[in-house]
Amino acid sequence: MSFWDLVLTMFWFMLLFAWIGLLISIFGDIMRDHRMSGWAKAGWTLFLLLIPWLGALVYLIVRGRSMNERAAARESQQREAFDHYVRETARTPAPSTAEEIGKLADLRDRGTLTTEEFAQAKAKALGAGPAPARASRHEQQAVPAGT
Repeated sequence: MSFWDLVLTMFWFMLLFAWIGLLISIFGDIMRDHRMSGWAKAGWTLFLLLIPWLGALVYLIVRGRSMNERAAARESQQREAFDHYVRETARTPAPSTAEEIGKLADLRDRGTLTTEEFAQAKAKALGAGPAPARASRHEQQAVPAGT
């Protein structure tokens, strides 16, 4: 196999993958178009399956402009939905520190939290971080007296 045979083979593979990508894009557009009837969708699908190259070219000529408009409208709709989600999420107020401590006290009163767990969670809510653990007797003895 010569170098040019290899280049030609690579070209045909590239063309094959480009065509497969185009067909996937066209099938996606056909199925997402809500204005197209079921019979029209079936007709275009059969045309693309029976005569693939000609079907893809005819579809791009006949519906190429509206295909781009539908893609732009879908992108705009997704952007608006995302922006709405961000606005709604950002508008939700975070619970205040007093509310958090009140909920923790309620959990402690019901017996769900122990006093130590309550103290640690309260310190965390107040921003002081977790309460320091008490050193064990062994750790206290390990520290030299002069330091």
